[in-house]
Amino acid sequence: MSPIRILTFSSLYPNAAQPTHGIFVENRLRHLLESGEIEVKVVAPVPWFPMAHPAFGKYGKFATVPEHEIRHGIEIWHPRYWVLPKIGMSIAPLLMARAVKKTVRKIREQGFDFDLIDAHYFYPDGVAACIVANSLDKPFVVTARGTDINLIPRHSLPKRWILWAAKKSRAMISVCQALKNEMAAIGIAADKVTALRNGVDLDFFNPGDREEIRRQLNISGKTLLSVGYLIERKGHHLIIEALSRLPDVRLYIAGEGEMSAQLRKFAADSGVADRVVFLGALDRVSLRRYMVAADALVLASSREGMANVLLESIACGTPVVATPLWGTPEVVAVPEAGVLTRDRSAAGIAEGVNRLFAYYPSREATRRYAEKFGWDDTTRGQLEIFHRILAV
Repeated sequence: MSPIRILTFSSLYPNAAQPTHGIFVENRLRHLLESGEIEVKVVAPVPWFPMAHPAFGKYGKFATVPEHEIRHGIEIWHPRYWVLPKIGMSIAPLLMARAVKKTVRKIREQGFDFDLIDAHYFYPDGVAACIVANSLDKPFVVTARGTDINLIPRHSLPKRWILWAAKKSRAMISVCQALKNEMAAIGIAADKVTALRNGVDLDFFNPGDREEIRRQLNISGKTLLSVGYLIERKGHHLIIEALSRLPDVRLYIAGEGEMSAQLRKFAADSGVADRVVFLGALDRVSLRRYMVAADALVLASSREGMANVLLESIACGTPVVATPLWGTPEVVAVPEAGVLTRDRSAAGIAEGVNRLFAYYPSREATRRYAEKFGWDDTTRGQLEIFHRILAV
């Protein structure tokens, strides 16, 4: 049987300038490719920006993204699309689709006449993929990942776009059952949606020699780790506030973002600056080391699909304290994984941390629980969907 030829379409995909951007899409695709049952090319559009300069922050980085690159043996194109202030959200799918059509045509002319489009993130990516797929009479699948379903549909026009694309899709995937339930609640046909959770690289994320890693990182005592963009939705500020209720506990924060200066000032104003370490953005190797070294990972998000950091932490043998929302309870389902907070507040986080430390699981048990979250089931699920829709 010939391999299925897939065009993966998503603006959430790593590139040379942003190597961790959308890495969860790349990780799932790499494991799917390892099955030997697909061939793939990636179209990962990026916003057009005229120049690179530190003053422009993440937008300046877009200007340095190469038009074409190869990562892990996968060929990737990065066409530029316009992002317009104020009206941009309403017409983003049209602008993205328009920008990628030339690239898609080139890929086909070079001999890769793909069988289907596999899109990630419903808006604008999934809608743009639908426009392109319809113009080529190709089937497409779209994966919902979080805010594309639990936040963006609050806006009426994007919601209508999403429902249109959902109706046109041959199949849809959600990264957790809770997200599938929300898709049904906004009017998407539930029988077209398959919940396929994210997996974790169990070989890479492993407990290792924890004491040696802590020594190398100069970490001692009770230590918490918070990972994610420095934005309000990730809740780093709540964990900093919780430290006033957690004496002798240190917090390491991995990430960068618009709230960096604000969080540093908040830590100082709260009198805990000497117990908060800002690590900046970490590469995958460094992140794994801090996960191993920490006593707990804390996730205080207000919205998530299924957060990869939860799986990565427990795979390192480090239990988690997390807010009880969306796909998180589907991961933090047993004491070995950690605890869910009673609510999303500093007091709730502090109580959750104290509860975890009072009944701390063995790190071996935490790791054993993580081993059920490999990628095999997700890969099989995707292949079943692809074969089914192509057989019609």
